[in-house]
Amino acid sequence: MALANPSKALFGLASAILVIAVAAPAQEADLSVVPVPSDAYAPAKTPWGEPDFRGGWPIDHLNSRTPLERDPALGTRVFLTEEEFAAREETVAQLAQRYENEDAKNTLGIGHWAEVYPANRRTSWIIDPPDGRLPARTEEGTRLSKEMKSTWRANQPFDWTTDFDSWDRCVTRGLPASMFPFMYNNGMRIFQAPGVVALQMEMVHETRIIYTDGRPALSPAIRHWTGESRGRWEDANTLVIETTNFQPGPSATNIGTTGSPRENDTPVSGQATMVERLHMIGPDEITYDVTWTDPAVFTAPWTARLDWKRDEAYGIFEYACHEGNVQVRNYINASRVERAQANNSSGE
Repeated sequence: MALANPSKALFGLASAILVIAVAAPAQEADLSVVPVPSDAYAPAKTPWGEPDFRGGWPIDHLNSRTPLERDPALGTRVFLTEEEFAAREETVAQLAQRYENEDAKNTLGIGHWAEVYPANRRTSWIIDPPDGRLPARTEEGTRLSKEMKSTWRANQPFDWTTDFDSWDRCVTRGLPASMFPFMYNNGMRIFQAPGVVALQMEMVHETRIIYTDGRPALSPAIRHWTGESRGRWEDANTLVIETTNFQPGPSATNIGTTGSPRENDTPVSGQATMVERLHMIGPDEITYDVTWTDPAVFTAPWTARLDWKRDEAYGIFEYACHEGNVQVRNYINASRVERAQANNSSGE
């Protein structure tokens, strides 16, 4: 996989950026209130008259130990208390120190690979349901989950490419998983042309094409890994994107996002839909809300919020994934050898 930017070089800069990004006001009386995005800002227009969202919007600054799902002990609180925030700051500081610790020992490890940024006060990225947790799965969702395979599943054998998920095979991380922070490759960039918005993602080098020209939806028979998107502009500062036609296969959540289910086993059905709202609240700020609805898998929809920050200096790195295309083969060979040895030792 692609080499990430060293966290040491970016930690100090991100500290300053994050002060406004996601911190709850110290005087906030009710930490369970989800702020309403301001409509005061009117972004510039493109030459063809649409709100101008073009630029770099990486979400690396959000990789700071905020979990996808909230700790049940925190109830409906959207923000941490001062004491809880101080504890998270200490945790993040220790993670940021790994780079220097490895240098001091003349070793290379996760500290030279994983990016980490200053803590923020959010208790979870999920804001609805109010408890910040994924809704319960349906019976069908549970069945589909049990059938999923990947390198993240415990004690799973490997015999063919079908034993690996789409992320293992460097095809896609899927949606909405790709819209959440990871430990590296968090680049996002928006391009616009008349009637179309393109969202480039550093991870797997995917580019989502979002048509805003009013064209009709595709036939439900045509499915894509990241669905088919249609967008529209609202209130001169908001891009609304509705995505359908998902190809089942990827996990809707990803282990690389803190606080996600750990075995990449959140199924995506053909009934899944996703609605995103990119609300520009300042020249360098977008409030990003995403609602995922999959009635075949979840008993209710769920919504997450992330605060994007413009960063034109962010450099998108090559995403090489498993270079040489040998890792799938190696997993299969190793799995077969392990099983043969186990059978021999048991006398079978």
